[in-house]
Amino acid sequence: MNPEKILVIEDDPAIRELVGMILKANGFTNITAVSGGELGLAKVREEKPDLLLLDLMLPGIGGLDVCRQLKASPETASIPIIMMTALGEESDIVLGLELGAADYVVKPFNNRTLVARIRAQLRRTAELKHVPVEKPVSETVRWGNLELNVAERSVKLDGQPLSLTFTEFEILLTLVRQPGRVFTRSQLALEVRGEDCFPQDRGMDVQIANLRRKLGASGTNIETVRGVGYRFKAE
Repeated sequence: MNPEKILVIEDDPAIRELVGMILKANGFTNITAVSGGELGLAKVREEKPDLLLLDLMLPGIGGLDVCRQLKASPETASIPIIMMTALGEESDIVLGLELGAADYVVKPFNNRTLVARIRAQLRRTAELKHVPVEKPVSETVRWGNLELNVAERSVKLDGQPLSLTFTEFEILLTLVRQPGRVFTRSQLALEVRGEDCFPQDRGMDVQIANLRRKLGASGTNIETVRGVGYRFKAE
């Protein structure tokens, strides 16, 4: 059995019941489910779950506002959030990822996909908890006007700090370390999110589009190789 605490915030009782059944069938037993954003925020602060499954379309305080408040608080910022979205909510997905959500699934979701995404995030959280406390070896990766500090997980563009999410940083680092190499979407997803992710959805395309936007004019250095994937332009 998996002892990790999972909180589900979903206003549709049928979906809450379905998610609970899926999780229990896959060994997750410590599950709490609530129906709205206000209740969800209170539960997160009270129970400090290991992972949050968050519906975006909630009555009252919406899912994006829940995500924004949790990521703005040091006490809850590290809790991984997987958004549950409906088809056609791509702009909300992008905003949620910008706010710090770790991943998303689109309803109606595949049971295996949901469980795999949850396990991937829980595994990553567990790995981070066991990172040695000593200061990591510094590594700086530079390309043109970009500078990535791996130990600090920071990025500078033209000497100015650039705010990236965890996933955006990992994608950029993977591409910049090997300029000119073409990565398929599957390869990038495996590098960034682990072997349990299902890279056939449009999640990588959303992340790349968001990363290009943040990079501004330098975003054109991330090139699309039609029918294959992406690469960072070789100098």
